[in-house]
Amino acid sequence: MGQFRMRSRARVRPGARVRSRARAVAVVSAAILAGPALGPAASAGTVPTHTPAAAVQTAAGTSLRFVDIPGDGGTKLAANVVTPTGGAPGTRYPVVVLPTSWAMPQIEYVVPAQKLADKGYVVIGYNSRGFWQSGGEIETAGPKDIADASRVIDWALANTPADPGRIGMAGVSYGAGISLLASAFDPRIKAVVAMSGWADLIDSIYSGRTEHAQAAALLGGAGFLTGRPSAELTEILKNFLSGNLDKEAEMLAWGAKRSPTTYLDRINANGAAIMLGNAWGDSLFPPNQYADFYGKLTGAKRLEFRPGDHATAEAGGLLGLPNDMWADSTRWFDHHLRGVDNGIDREQPVQLKSRTGDGGYEGYPSWPAVPSSTRTIALTGTQRVLANVDSGADGGTIFLSSILDQFLQVPPVASIPLLPRAFAGVWQSDRYGTQTKVRGTTKLHTTVTASHESGTIFAYLYDVGPLGIGKLVTHSPLTFHGKTPGVAFPVDIDMYATAYDVPAGHRLAVVLDTVDPLYLEHNPFGAGLAFSSPSNDPSTVTVPVRD
Repeated sequence: MGQFRMRSRARVRPGARVRSRARAVAVVSAAILAGPALGPAASAGTVPTHTPAAAVQTAAGTSLRFVDIPGDGGTKLAANVVTPTGGAPGTRYPVVVLPTSWAMPQIEYVVPAQKLADKGYVVIGYNSRGFWQSGGEIETAGPKDIADASRVIDWALANTPADPGRIGMAGVSYGAGISLLASAFDPRIKAVVAMSGWADLIDSIYSGRTEHAQAAALLGGAGFLTGRPSAELTEILKNFLSGNLDKEAEMLAWGAKRSPTTYLDRINANGAAIMLGNAWGDSLFPPNQYADFYGKLTGAKRLEFRPGDHATAEAGGLLGLPNDMWADSTRWFDHHLRGVDNGIDREQPVQLKSRTGDGGYEGYPSWPAVPSSTRTIALTGTQRVLANVDSGADGGTIFLSSILDQFLQVPPVASIPLLPRAFAGVWQSDRYGTQTKVRGTTKLHTTVTASHESGTIFAYLYDVGPLGIGKLVTHSPLTFHGKTPGVAFPVDIDMYATAYDVPAGHRLAVVLDTVDPLYLEHNPFGAGLAFSSPSNDPSTVTVPVRD
């Protein structure tokens, strides 16, 4: 982020902001309409507390308790504790701590917690501070949340038959981020499973220096519905969703403090065995940042990517349905906390499932080993586009598009021949004679000449069939500031990693335009962009493939 230049005043173009705010309001309104299903949030200043209940026998050999655990500064954390029973006096069990996801109640993990307890784990699921019946304000995985995780571990060791040498943490989304961060600050944590989480918060919701407006608005709306956002979070969201560049340095510092990658050295030094899982179409935390983080871990590690959107790949496991992610999580804990020789340490550590394949997994020794070669698409000639108009190529709608892709293999589509060339630059490959298995991160390089100092570019890669209908393979945004109008400059865009099989007889298409409903855009009204390919610096798209 060091190349970011701050401007002396906020670059907030009224026309673009009105459209972006309208989209943000629509997303927040959707979250508000979901309120009756979620239930009312605890109001500020009147935090309900639990009356510690007697242990309830839940299954043969386990008991369930609902308790209040004192977190950092004594803040009450609403929790449920599932404990094995019937062991010999003095028996100690491995413990797994599960912080809840953003906006989810404390019962989120009751079903998987029961399954773990049946296998001999003490399991504590607790509501993250600021949400529902827990006290405090939403800190967004800040220092108080990290300290809370350690206080829960302290409580487990003092109040349950937990083994101090066999402690694990896991969670979905928000719980995943807190678990990774806690492993940097509490060396007692020996194993972590982080599902649909983040390693780099900035690269997740501000990738390409572009605000992921729908994602941020949805998180903000859900936070206001189910919890008590801190003044700091409220201010951050306001500046983020308005695209206020004057506050960019503050937002970057806020995000870095909450990013596990910031504490990578500490995580590696503590040596917890870390398993990461995510979906290719995660609307909140795209997969690239997890893959980069995974490659820098030095201890025992595993990376799994599947079709789906945020938390949809593991959602079934929360309901007790058969689920690959939760099954592998249990195997991970069994091996690293219970010493079970189940073979997970001998499997290929990178496991991928194609969005369009037969449903099987592909194993690789590392993330760089996933593609075996590349296909290159030349972005020849010069194409000029006008900004501020949606060409029809876009990344879809948060959650909906990737869920349709996960279950029906129906990603966002566009008619490539009908895309208006005044608003979109389009290039196509030749037809491929055999199936092309896209695997990894597609990289675009081009030269841009802009009419204004700021602007936003959206890059898309489509699988185009015989009728010209393009199915979205991947995409990514890029925003630039401080450029000299009329002077060409190079641009590099890493699109979101994916696994997608392009059928034989199809071709790939590259589209560049300036508007996408998922994001804020910074193109001044009436702006224009030219994409060219100088002879000394050709413009290309490099697609990673598995032969």
